[in-house]
Amino acid sequence: MIRFHRVCLRLSLSPLCHLSPPSASLKLSTLRCARGRRFSGNSLTTVMTSRSASRLSCLASVSPGSGEDGGGSSSNGSASISATAAEDDELALGTGYRLPPPEIRDIVDAPPVPALSFSPHRDKILFLKRRALPPLADLARPELKLAGVRIDGYCNTRSRMSFYTGLGIHQLLPDGTLSPEKEVTGIPDGGKINFVTWSNDGKHLAFSIRIDEDGNSSKPVVWVADVETGEARPLFKSQDIYLNAIFESFVWIGDSTLLVSTIPSSRGDPPKKPLVPPGPKTLSNEKSNVVQVRTFQDLLKDEYDADLFDYYATSQLVLASLDGTAKEVGPPAVYTSLDPSTDHKYLLVSSLHRPYSFIVTCGRFPKKVEVWTADGRFVRQLCDLPLAEDIPIASNSVRKGMRSINWRADKPSTLYWAETQDGGDAKVEVSPRDIVYMQSAEPLAGEEPEVLHKLDLRYGGISWCDDALALVYESWYKTRRTRTWVISPGSNDVSPRILFDRSSEDVYSDPGSTMLRRTASGTYVIAKIKKENDEGTYVLLNGSGATPQGNVPFLDLFDINTGNKERIWESDKEKYFETVVALMSDQKEGDLRMEELKILTSKESKTENTQYSLQLWPDRKVQQITNFPHPYPQLASLQKEMIRYQRKDGVQLTATLYLPPGYDPSKDGPLPCLFWSYPGEFKSKDAASQVRGSPNEFAGIGSTSALLWLARRFAILSGPTIPIIGEGDEEANDRYVEQLVASAEAAVDEVVRRGVAHPSKIAVGGHSYGAFMTANLLAHAPHLFSCGIARSGAYNRTLTPFGFQNEDRTLWEATNVYVEMSPFMSADKIKKPILLIHGEEDNNPGTLTMQSDRFFNALKGHGALCRLVILPHESHGYSARESIMHVLWETDRWLQKYCVPNTSDADSSPDQSKEGSDSADKVATATGGGNPEFEDHSKLRRSLL
Repeated sequence: MIRFHRVCLRLSLSPLCHLSPPSASLKLSTLRCARGRRFSGNSLTTVMTSRSASRLSCLASVSPGSGEDGGGSSSNGSASISATAAEDDELALGTGYRLPPPEIRDIVDAPPVPALSFSPHRDKILFLKRRALPPLADLARPELKLAGVRIDGYCNTRSRMSFYTGLGIHQLLPDGTLSPEKEVTGIPDGGKINFVTWSNDGKHLAFSIRIDEDGNSSKPVVWVADVETGEARPLFKSQDIYLNAIFESFVWIGDSTLLVSTIPSSRGDPPKKPLVPPGPKTLSNEKSNVVQVRTFQDLLKDEYDADLFDYYATSQLVLASLDGTAKEVGPPAVYTSLDPSTDHKYLLVSSLHRPYSFIVTCGRFPKKVEVWTADGRFVRQLCDLPLAEDIPIASNSVRKGMRSINWRADKPSTLYWAETQDGGDAKVEVSPRDIVYMQSAEPLAGEEPEVLHKLDLRYGGISWCDDALALVYESWYKTRRTRTWVISPGSNDVSPRILFDRSSEDVYSDPGSTMLRRTASGTYVIAKIKKENDEGTYVLLNGSGATPQGNVPFLDLFDINTGNKERIWESDKEKYFETVVALMSDQKEGDLRMEELKILTSKESKTENTQYSLQLWPDRKVQQITNFPHPYPQLASLQKEMIRYQRKDGVQLTATLYLPPGYDPSKDGPLPCLFWSYPGEFKSKDAASQVRGSPNEFAGIGSTSALLWLARRFAILSGPTIPIIGEGDEEANDRYVEQLVASAEAAVDEVVRRGVAHPSKIAVGGHSYGAFMTANLLAHAPHLFSCGIARSGAYNRTLTPFGFQNEDRTLWEATNVYVEMSPFMSADKIKKPILLIHGEEDNNPGTLTMQSDRFFNALKGHGALCRLVILPHESHGYSARESIMHVLWETDRWLQKYCVPNTSDADSSPDQSKEGSDSADKVATATGGGNPEFEDHSKLRRSLL
């Protein structure tokens, strides 16, 4: 389903992506070197040990802007580095941030294209302007980690928020062209713009603004802009009303009123931590409850944290009109969701309350859901859900009680929700498993909720159309089964029927998703299509069109009653990859006439970046509306091919092979190759063998993408499929290592067979679960790869004992699986060079920074050639320019040193080279090895900081 107000997902509109966190400012660190000298610099922590290093010396940190000696390039663009090998060894031990070679840096520093947002009437496009990568100073701001939420206390917002720098409005003219830009004016210089939304009538924009004050961003203030004139102004007359953006920010109610979550005016200073704690921290399970939780991070630690959470998350709701009038509604509370009814007469209001938990995040805290009138009068309480610490870890387990409470999109003031019948435990066999209910906002006395539908799988949502048509979705992960039901919400005498019943893994059979149209009230309903002289009930199915040759997206006209379909649009197959983004002819009520159909499509190719066009029926006229420049013209002629090959057990595999511009294998010979992937889990070999993706998609290159090394004359094997299959009663991870190695062997054999990759110059890398994959491959398939790069991974599964990824057995239920899958347990087998990189503030469940710390210690303890880089202030993904550039420098250095030349040193073991063994002792001493004070690297890192 594509909702137009979320078209941002396809148009790169990231309404409030979070960058990376404000933490403590950079500190100076000191490290005693082998020669007994001391040096100081920024606190980027890099630790290395190597059997082959011949000497060790320490350099002062290098400022990011001072030198560009991250490496030059040879005449053919491949990587020669300017420093000698000895200089490289010295530079590698410095603690400053480094820059990658210019050919990589220039791509990363390319200015971003603006994000796009269409007006409700589809007659205007808002261009939201963005800056490039943020500086590390933005991440270094202090932040609070409370109940799974990271908070910038100074701004009273989520920390690490990105922002827009400007807004421009374009009229969409009848011929599909855009009018000159009308800049939104009045915004303070340097204003940081967030939460941009259109009013329902499209006449106004609402957004928040933060400005810098003495090096800090101010608390956000709500602004509004007149779309016709482009003039912006603060919403509130008072300058002391600030937005509380920890959870909900604001919502439009009608065309001229906003319900705003504000910082209570009566709020005083933050609570102070008592010097003497009131007592010990105590956790108890004296009732012998079974409580299994995954390794959540940033949890509340004590009552002081709970007080801080209340202080920053508590909001006062204010109703504000565009004319400047404002009034407070409801009591101050931790409001998490504000949702106006379809007719804007009621509000669905959710809030959290105590008792809080120290073992789960705020999403499981006790929650009230209430119905209010639009002017803030309490109507009734729908539910008060208790603390949910005991949700089972099995897939498809859910919270007990009412959940997924929403307004019907096609009816005024009508609620619907689901309630589990299995106690929320997916392992309990019961029929039905979920029941969906419906009820008016203010039911009559004694009126019970109406049973809308009963489901035997887990409820997954509803697409509404009218009283005659709605689609209900259910699914079950263990079997990968997914079903779509057709129901008639207004007719009890019409029995529900199954429309689609299929495997979610079988992409070839995917019929597509129903397209939605926007209603006058701003909701989205299934678009019914009217064909001339035809009384059938037609909808539009927008599908990815997966085929053995790659995805060929389509748009089908589908008769909901007969199942007959007509393909009315399909992507080009030969050169381009096109998709249907949204309906553009949806502002009228009732059925849409086929001859008036208008859709927004995207179009791209291997070498042409994405552009957007309108397609108009009945003559299928195409009007291109954007003309974005190529983001990296230096790689415009890169070579891309989707390749197919077979694993030894018969499973068909797919990968995307990228080759540098101008590369000719017959003349240039095999290249060094970077293999970058992420494993996936399947229930059947047939599904695992299916092709996903298109050979004609544009090669999008992110700031840490493996494709950056095309500029360094590498072959890139991107996303080679690594299916981990568990058919029948077998679990996928029961044969994880075996299938992982078999998939990698097949991929490496294929690129070597093609003559594009040198067999001894293939590096492997990945992020998160891809880093876990990387470490396992170096442990169990060292013959395939020359070195590895593992970013933000988890390497010891005993540290995630209650499940990880899609594994829902506990450590005690599947001990052998946990142990055998953990590369930490095979650290003694890793003989190839491995580069570990991790954000110091990683908040992803399971991938604590400690995982890389301890894995590095295990590797070092067995004499492995390894390196650990800890990025200050960075989370699971990396955001700051300094951090990203340094990650690229580290990666490029590793590839140039251990992949491109493929030195024999990398293959030698400690007992094969006395010189290497002696060198290892020297480096170990420099990094804490042999010194009891620094025996644990995590202690060493903490001492440096």
